[in-house]
Amino acid sequence: MKRGTIVFSKMGRDKGRAMVVLECDGEYLFLADGKLRTIEKPKRKKIKHVQPTNTIINMQPEYGRALQDADIRKQIEIFVKVPEGGQAHCQKTM
Repeated sequence: MKRGTIVFSKMGRDKGRAMVVLECDGEYLFLADGKLRTIEKPKRKKIKHVQPTNTIINMQPEYGRALQDADIRKQIEIFVKVPEGGQAHCQKTM
C-alpha cells in the first residue's frame, strides 16, 4: 500500500469513511481524512481493516509548502463526489 492511496475503512466507528494513507508501518497504516483524523493525529489501523482504491493523491502540494488537512479534504471530496445525474467515482465494497 503506497503513501497517498485513498482507502475506505471496513471496520470500527469510522466504517465507510474515506481516508488517505500517510504512512505504512508493517501491518499497520496511519490514516487521515482532514476532519476527524488530522495529519497531526492520524488513525492507526490494520491493513486488513481497509478497502484500498486505485486512486493515489499528490502528497506534495504546490509551491513547496507542507501538506495540510485542507489538501487531504479537497482530494477526498473530489474522489467521493457524485457527478450530477451520475454515479459515484467509486464503489464501496464491504
